[in-house]
Amino acid sequence: MNRIYVAGLGAVSPAGWGVPALLAALHQGKPLPIEALPRPHRPEPLRYRPVPNPTPRPACLTHPRLRRASPLTHYAAAAALEALASLPAASGPDLRVGLITCLDAGCVNYSCRFYEEWLKDPATASPMLFPETVFSAPASHVAALINLTPLVYTVIGDPAAFLQGVDLAVDWLTSNAVDLCVVIGAEEANWLLGDAMWQLEHAAVLTGGAGAITLTCNPAWSSGVELNAITDAHTYGTRQTRRQAAARMRAQLPPSAPNELLCDGASESYRACAPELRAWQDWRGQRWSPKAILGEGLMAAAAWQAVAACAAVAGNITLAANVSLVGPNHQAIGARFIEHHRQTT
Repeated sequence: MNRIYVAGLGAVSPAGWGVPALLAALHQGKPLPIEALPRPHRPEPLRYRPVPNPTPRPACLTHPRLRRASPLTHYAAAAALEALASLPAASGPDLRVGLITCLDAGCVNYSCRFYEEWLKDPATASPMLFPETVFSAPASHVAALINLTPLVYTVIGDPAAFLQGVDLAVDWLTSNAVDLCVVIGAEEANWLLGDAMWQLEHAAVLTGGAGAITLTCNPAWSSGVELNAITDAHTYGTRQTRRQAAARMRAQLPPSAPNELLCDGASESYRACAPELRAWQDWRGQRWSPKAILGEGLMAAAAWQAVAACAAVAGNITLAANVSLVGPNHQAIGARFIEHHRQTT
């Protein structure tokens, strides 16, 4: 199998727009401020961490395809373009860029608006809103921005599906279907989603944003990071528990090392992340927990874990970084990124 390299990274989070803002928040290690999110028909608001408005506003957001798009699409587009920004101009117009967008809740803002209109009066519900409610809408818009995409997929699942998107990108690259592949994980905050999360886990703090990783087989485009391994996807249900799935995922990654990093899914809700914490109780190296700082961003949070791991390796913070994703209702899967010394001529 061809070796796979990380060519670029992108992120939008409550810390700000861009990977540097994400890393600054993780280095500081303090949970970001929580704000109130009003919800209809209930006096008490929800807790969430909003994504700040970008300053300056990214030029891509003025594109005609994004004028009516949801915030999720804005986040995904900005993260994808940041992840592609470091590629050399010599790559040329014939470059084939695959695009895989991973979602869990999807475009909840427009879905909420459309069904609210429909319930009030089906005859006047705006058909202009409906296209933005479907799961494939963000991928369609981002593909139009990149304009070099022969393959565009949307992967839907729990947050652990982000690494399944990475695994699919590896398959495209090794089969020479594309030259580069951008894998995006994105979500947006909405009172309806926040209320559903609150019903399951009161301690969860909702947020939105996106993370993106560009992968390639070309070592000349490497940012200094190589994808070393992806574990099997260990599903759980009637045949094995979530705790067992997390343990089996952990067993497929190397033992603890003091000079390595773990980017896990630990959050403010101990009950939600207890199986994962138990699986990694032997870890003695450095540990980053983006959700504990930024909030529960579902698929976006999973992408932040991977982006943070790659950025730490690229920035010489660590020699290798493991990513642990234990989804809330489907699977456990992990990945490992290591340092790659790019050869120059």
